[in-house]
Amino acid sequence: MADPEKVAVIVGVGQVNDRPADPMAGKDALGLMIAALEEADKDAGGGWLADVDSVAVVQQISFRKDNPLAQKVADGIGSKAGLVYESVGPNGDSPILLLNEAANRIARGEIKIAAVTGGEALRTASQRAAIAAKTSVADQNPLRTLSKGTKPGYRQIYGLATPVDVYPLYENAGRAAYGQTLEEGQRESGEIWSRFSEVAAQTPAAWIHAPKTPEEVIEPTADNRPIAFPYTKLMVANSSVNQGAGFIVTSLAEARRRGVPEERIVYVGRGASAHEAGDFLARDRYDKSPSMEVCLKRTLEFNEVTADDLDLVELYSCFPCVPKMARRVIGWPVEKPATVFGGLTFGGGPIGNYMAHAVAELVDSLRGGEGEKGLLFANGGFATHNHAIVLGTQPLPGAGEAHEFDLQAEADAARGAVPELVKDYTGPGEVETYTVFYNRDGSAKAGVVVAKLPDGKRTLAQVPASDAATIAFLSDGAAEPVGAAGEVVAEGELMVWKRA
Repeated sequence: MADPEKVAVIVGVGQVNDRPADPMAGKDALGLMIAALEEADKDAGGGWLADVDSVAVVQQISFRKDNPLAQKVADGIGSKAGLVYESVGPNGDSPILLLNEAANRIARGEIKIAAVTGGEALRTASQRAAIAAKTSVADQNPLRTLSKGTKPGYRQIYGLATPVDVYPLYENAGRAAYGQTLEEGQRESGEIWSRFSEVAAQTPAAWIHAPKTPEEVIEPTADNRPIAFPYTKLMVANSSVNQGAGFIVTSLAEARRRGVPEERIVYVGRGASAHEAGDFLARDRYDKSPSMEVCLKRTLEFNEVTADDLDLVELYSCFPCVPKMARRVIGWPVEKPATVFGGLTFGGGPIGNYMAHAVAELVDSLRGGEGEKGLLFANGGFATHNHAIVLGTQPLPGAGEAHEFDLQAEADAARGAVPELVKDYTGPGEVETYTVFYNRDGSAKAGVVVAKLPDGKRTLAQVPASDAATIAFLSDGAAEPVGAAGEVVAEGELMVWKRA
């Protein structure tokens, strides 16, 4: 029998959406974080925040000048916690990492009550910046402005600057590896995202309540412009939100002492984490992620479950390639929703804190009788960071025991050889993966090919927008570009891809 003093449970969850008519009256990230924890405190019956031993915060980017925020959050909730910290970066795996750390500390007897929170007011921040600069809100995207003023590096000059530029490399490589046509790959994305929209429509805390058909998701229109092939606006994370979420983790014994009803207690299972190289050009492949596979498979093993045992899942959904890869690892059917919150397009994409909303929704769903076990899978960076965990209505295997969740060594051992990157190559090669970038009017801006060389090395090459034939070859679905032969030639400062 596990010691109830060491069994980690979630007793309170809170979410906040802020939609001010006047952006100057809106909450900043700090305000959202505090408000979310206050909601979590109410959800847990009240009186928890002043006694919190640990305050963990997901790093935010919307009001960067205010960082670090962890101590400000602790002060804002009236906590004298001895452990106050924030995640290393605003990465999508951060809420699950912080949850796993809190559960381990409770199991080791280091703390009794932990508060985890995060929030992003990107919509308000962009609107305020636009007012100050007298520009459009679109010109004040925090993700794009992060790199302003810095000299573009090798990857950036080929257009690979932000996550939306890079994840399509996985999408296109994955589609080819799955043996799908472009139409089949897009259809799968549309079906997954359509179900996300349906879940979000029934979720009060979600940002967008507008169900979409698969066709509406994948078809480019004036309102659903292409972003980076093959993704449209409705297939990418929606960061233009003001959202905060948080939760309270404690021991089973403390929850009972404070009178939390048994039916409102949700048990924290074991988690696992593993990461890809920070440099996305220093990875062995783009059709799958060894670190994702290790993370997910081991999480299921640790908790002694299979996909058939899971009633609910949240498979991170910044872009379709992530839940597509993840569902293939665990065997989750496309017909079942892969979210409890609505995904990062419709639920909302508050940068690193999306999964705190997923935690809150999964807790509410389990309490509401929608199942007994649920999996939370988080991803972050450029398909870099992976962390998963299981929650349940009953104690899970290993309850009350701290565990090592870092499986980096195992993931590294599972990884194949990484192709050497050659920046000045000219000569023959074949398409390893690729994407096409688009202007706001839907016209092609340029394409980029990740090329595999005859000796197994790797390089980048641009496809200029003026090369309409190659742009069409990459994007019209008539033939599969991955594996196609071509040649890299030097044109000015860039290497350019020419079809064979």
